[in-house]
Amino acid sequence: MITGLIVLFVCQLVGEVVVRTLDLSLPGPILGMVLLLVVLQVRRPHAKSGLVRAPSTLLKYLPLLYVPAGVGVIAHLSRLRADALPIVGGLLLSWAAALVATAGVAALTLRLTGARKVLR
Repeated sequence: MITGLIVLFVCQLVGEVVVRTLDLSLPGPILGMVLLLVVLQVRRPHAKSGLVRAPSTLLKYLPLLYVPAGVGVIAHLSRLRADALPIVGGLLLSWAAALVATAGVAALTLRLTGARKVLR
């Protein structure tokens, strides 16, 4: 499992170094996850390897990461109250945009695959 954690942290470190070196507008951990995906595709670890067990172990503690976010919301509650209208407007607009995009992709997929004929 230690090997799996080391691979995870090295991928994140390499992603961060590449992003800072090339001055990319992308979070380093995102590039690190892409690098980890490449490593997993090339290496194809079996289910009992540390590279598979380490992320599974970390996922058990994922809900703990919501605690700092909740504390931040409570700490800035007055600011959220003052800017409630733009926040709600942005949330509704982004929700509507995601809904329209999802419907468009679904309609395009149905049209390209010919599945619409099967549904009728």
